[in-house]
Amino acid sequence: MKAEDIKNIGIMGGGVMGGGIAQTAILAGYKVLVRELSDELCEKMKNTITDGRFGLKGGVARGKQTQEEMDQAMANLSCTTKAEDLKDSDLLIEAIGGGPGQMENKYLKLQVFAEMDKIVKKDAIFVSNTSTYTIADLAVAVDAERKPNFLGMHWFSPANIMKLVEVIHIPENSEEVIKTLEDVCDRLGKVHVRVKDVPGDTGFIGNRVMGAARREAMKIVQEEIATAEDVNTAMMNGFNWPVGPLGGGGPSARSGWQ
Repeated sequence: MKAEDIKNIGIMGGGVMGGGIAQTAILAGYKVLVRELSDELCEKMKNTITDGRFGLKGGVARGKQTQEEMDQAMANLSCTTKAEDLKDSDLLIEAIGGGPGQMENKYLKLQVFAEMDKIVKKDAIFVSNTSTYTIADLAVAVDAERKPNFLGMHWFSPANIMKLVEVIHIPENSEEVIKTLEDVCDRLGKVHVRVKDVPGDTGFIGNRVMGAARREAMKIVQEEIATAEDVNTAMMNGFNWPVGPLGGGGPSARSGWQ
């Protein structure tokens, strides 16, 4: 499958990440169908896309898009509670959260992929938005025919604002399918980097580098070398980071940036 063959995008989960991915895709002209657990959650997602901090209405007010473009984007968006409605997806993106106290839940992702593998057409590309889990471990949920079309597609939060997408490939992937996903990223207006999948649930480029920085920053504070405030100040003013490695209680991937 080529990038130009991908017309319909299915998204599992319409929360913080799934909703942001959906917003990006509908603005790029894709037909998007999101599966959520209830009609109430579907409405919450749609309201966030239109009225949230980075919603479409604000985009119209700031001149990012016209009212006509907003209306067309929203016409591209549908939401369902039925898994079988996603059967014709050309690209299926898993973006489900882990529940209270958890960013992600590997067992839940495996269940979802196993369910969808039986429903979605066999030439569809499956991707996970996981920020942590080894992609090969998630790919065991699908059959051998699907595995060459199973990759990682890690977005950053808020997904409709942050430019980067990490494309993670496993040994079964061909150059063609990797390139297809990268071409989709281009059509979505994203900057993509290619990452080799490795065992151990270590995360990919961004989170591994940032995790190392945070661990070292915490060590500096624990050893009473400097305060957390001064560590943040040093990195923000010495290296032009927008925020420090120890955070400051502002919006986050978990909060939804609303």
